[in-house]
Amino acid sequence: MLDFIQASPVASAIFIFTIFTTLYTLYVDRQVLGQLMLHPYSFARGKNRFTIITSGLIHADLNHLFFNMLSYFFFAFTLERIVGHWQFLLIYILGLTLSDISTIIKNKNNSQYYSLGASGAVSAVLFSYILFDPLTKLYFFFIPVGIPAFVFAGLYLVYCVYAAKKQYGNINHEAHLWGAVTGWVVTIILYPQVVMYFINQLKGSL
Repeated sequence: MLDFIQASPVASAIFIFTIFTTLYTLYVDRQVLGQLMLHPYSFARGKNRFTIITSGLIHADLNHLFFNMLSYFFFAFTLERIVGHWQFLLIYILGLTLSDISTIIKNKNNSQYYSLGASGAVSAVLFSYILFDPLTKLYFFFIPVGIPAFVFAGLYLVYCVYAAKKQYGNINHEAHLWGAVTGWVVTIILYPQVVMYFINQLKGSL
């Protein structure tokens, strides 16, 4: 376990802190949950700017937390070992913050709108990882065959689009798409050679 944390200290810290913060705000102090959520109306008026970060540390319920952290678990720790510690942190933070920009713009005059969740950052991690290993197989206990990572990513986004249309709770589902774009763009800027590597990986599988 110690070796695991030493190999991916940033991913481990984010994983542990996100779970702890979510459980604390859900079951110990619900008032803190409200204080940490992103409120575009306030943000656009220069208030509570810190919530663009803190909203990624909390989730609406256990299902929301489980889905995000499961996806994070599959990819984040390995991605940090591939790209490096500060590079991973950069991808995560930019995925978290930039994925909220469209939401802030869209809801800047809606005082009733709040959002929360690490969806944008997790999408950034997921899509960054896929550039390096698009064919890796994921296995779930209810599916008898492995799912290639790039297929899982597609299913992930389909779910996000569906959930956004249904407007489930205060979850910022729109952040998934912009997080994915951020993950790709930042990774390509850091490692431009990954584009040809990604293409060659897919070609080799045909």
